[in-house]
Amino acid sequence: MLLAGAAPAPARPLVTVTEVRSAAAIVWARARSAGVVGVEVGPAGGGAMRSTLAQATAEADLIVRVPVDGLAPATRHRYQVTQNGERVEGEFTTAPAPEQASRVTFLWSGDLGGGGHCRPADGEYRIFRTMTRHPADFFLFVGDTTYADVACNKPDTAPGANFRASTLAEYRARHRYNREDAALQAFLRRTPVYAIWDDHEVKNDFAGTTEPLMPIGRQAFLDYWPVAAGDDPTRLYRSVRWGRLLEIFILDTRQYRSDNGLPDSSRKTMLGAAQRRWLLDALPASTATWKIMVSSVPLSVPTGRPERRDSWSNANVFGLAPEQGTGFVTERDAILREFRVRGVRNLVVLAADVHHAEVIRHQPHREWAFHELIAGPLSATTGRPRPLDERLGPRTLFAQGGIYNFGEVTIDPTQLTVRLVDDQGTVLFTHTIAPE
Repeated sequence: MLLAGAAPAPARPLVTVTEVRSAAAIVWARARSAGVVGVEVGPAGGGAMRSTLAQATAEADLIVRVPVDGLAPATRHRYQVTQNGERVEGEFTTAPAPEQASRVTFLWSGDLGGGGHCRPADGEYRIFRTMTRHPADFFLFVGDTTYADVACNKPDTAPGANFRASTLAEYRARHRYNREDAALQAFLRRTPVYAIWDDHEVKNDFAGTTEPLMPIGRQAFLDYWPVAAGDDPTRLYRSVRWGRLLEIFILDTRQYRSDNGLPDSSRKTMLGAAQRRWLLDALPASTATWKIMVSSVPLSVPTGRPERRDSWSNANVFGLAPEQGTGFVTERDAILREFRVRGVRNLVVLAADVHHAEVIRHQPHREWAFHELIAGPLSATTGRPRPLDERLGPRTLFAQGGIYNFGEVTIDPTQLTVRLVDDQGTVLFTHTIAPE
C-alpha cells in the first residue's frame, strides 16, 4: 500500500501547456522516472522543432517546466515530451498580437474532485471528454483545481487520495491524483491552461495571511500549475492579452486576504494593497475591447457562514445588506466604482466556487452595467442558485444547479457569446452581448 503523498511513476509522462502568450508558453511535464526529459516545440504545420533537455528529480516530484519563447503569434504549435524512448505529443495555439482582431474561444470552470466526487474507479472525469469536443484556444481553470483538504473516501472512487493533505508531498499527491485522470490528460494535450487557486488547494475558506499551511499549498499549486507573473515567484495574479479583442485579469483571492471573520471595512481586503493597485491601474488602461476579470469567488453570491463570509458579498438570505457584515463588500464596491468613474466598458467577471451555473447582468449604477458568468462544478457536490446581492442591481438571465458543467465564451469583432454546457454536451443556455 502506498503511503499518503508517495509518488508512484505515472503510466506515461503527464503533460500540460500553461501561460501561453503571443510568443511564449510553458511546457510542463511529470516524468516517469528521474533523469533527462526532452521537450521539442515547433509549428504544427511542419518546420524545425526546437529542442530542450531538462532534468527530472525526485526532490521536484519528477516535474520539469520548460519556458519556450520566440514563437510565432496566432500559430498552432505542436510539442512532444520524451524520456527513455517514450513520447507524449500535444498541440497549442499562441495568442494573437495585440493589434490583431482575431476570433477567440475559451472554456472555463472549476471545482474538481470535491465532496468525495473524485476520479471514478471504473472510468474517468467524463466532463473532460465533452470539453475536448469543444475546441478552444485555452481553458481558464478558476479555482479548486483539487480538493487537498477533503479525502476521496467513497467506495466507487479510484484509490490514491483518501487523505487530507498537510505536507508538501501530500499536497503534490493530491494535484497528481487529478492530473493522472485519462480524460483530463487527453483534454490538456490539446488545450493550454491558465489556472488560479481558490481555497481547497490548501484548506476550506482559508485566508493566506493567517493560514500556516498556505506556503506549502502554494508551492504545490505552482509545481503543478506554473504561472508567468513577473519576478516574484509566489505571485499568482497576472494579465493575459489575446489580440485586440480580449484581455484577461486573473485575480488571486486567497494569498493576501484578511481573515474572513473580521467585520467588513475599508481596512479589510481580499486582494491586498499591491494587487489592488495593479488591478485599478491595469484594467481601466486596457485597450482590449473586452476586459475579463477572473475571480475564483463570485462578486454577488454570498458564501460561507454570515459570521465568516468567504466571497465578496455579505448579503443575507434575502440579498440585502446585514447590519453587521463580514465579507469584502467595501473593497468590491470601491473597485467597481473606480471602474465606472474611469469609463471601463465591456467588463465581464468570470467565477466558479458555488457549484452551479449562472449568467447575471449587474447594474449597480443607472449608467453602468457589467456581466458576471459562473460555471462549475467539474466534479463535486452540486449546489443551487441562491439570492444575489441586491446592491449590485442583479438580474439573473439563467441559473441552474444539480449538474456538472462548464462555460464556453466566443468573442469576435461583433459580439461576445457565452454558452453553459453540461457534462453530456447539452447546451443549457446561450447569451450574446454586443460591445459598447
